[in-house]
Amino acid sequence: MIIPYFKSEDKNFYLLHGNTMEILPQFEHKFDMVFADPPYFLSNDGLSIQSGKIVSVNKGKWDKSKGLDYVNDFNRQWLSLVRDKMKDDATIWISGTMHNIFSIGQILQDLGFKILNIITWEKTNPPPNFSCRYFTYSTEQIIWARKSEKVSHYFNYELMKKLNNNKQMNDVWTLPAIAQWEKSCGKHPTQKPLSVLTRLILASTKPNSWILDPFAGSSTTGVAANLLDRKFLGIDQEKEYLEISKNRKLEIENLHTAVSYKRKIKGFNNEDELQLCLFEEPKVDYATELIFKKL
Repeated sequence: MIIPYFKSEDKNFYLLHGNTMEILPQFEHKFDMVFADPPYFLSNDGLSIQSGKIVSVNKGKWDKSKGLDYVNDFNRQWLSLVRDKMKDDATIWISGTMHNIFSIGQILQDLGFKILNIITWEKTNPPPNFSCRYFTYSTEQIIWARKSEKVSHYFNYELMKKLNNNKQMNDVWTLPAIAQWEKSCGKHPTQKPLSVLTRLILASTKPNSWILDPFAGSSTTGVAANLLDRKFLGIDQEKEYLEISKNRKLEIENLHTAVSYKRKIKGFNNEDELQLCLFEEPKVDYATELIFKKL
């Protein structure tokens, strides 16, 4: 039986340590939503600018590309394993850039997923392109797909419309990159902002639903999920990032901190709108605890 690296006292936040390819086949739980931020494979010894300083783009060995065939095989393997852990009406969100998003889009369709949208996340504070030979890289893509062509998915259309001044929300989201207050427990090199995860979780899940992140990193997915009254399982092979994840969960167990963070998350018309949205959501009963059974 799998022993979690960390399980919160409220049983809403689980972390598993190891290679997601090896761990996913070892349990049977089905999830309502998946968010995946897989390796972009852009660690190519290039340079970028961060906080006004020139830095290496290298993130670690896990982000090194070994060629197109390797990238395609990697994406097909993890997507196949994740698909098996999704409920029939579940959806998946996958973040990427030009380095991996085309491979993922093709493989999703090969595996039977139905692509619903390709969200363009436009960052309000992107780093400049110091080479002056390209346009500034200011966007990332997030593919939203459902597991099956024929089984309908959940979409909170009315809430997304409300957050967009009562107009249909389009597929370009202008939201800031990670803020300093989101790094209070440490920093992950590809950490996503709570503003992005909050919106996609509200759009595609109901309260108490289970969310999987197979490349958890510092678990922004889990922090957002718990702030929004959802449940989370994250997998990562780096203990350093699992410790950050654990500390971020412990941090929001303080009610004052949790309320403060909800008020800071961008993408709402005012600081209190998120809390009001959560209050108005219909409550749905799902499995209360994640139980790992050896196959």
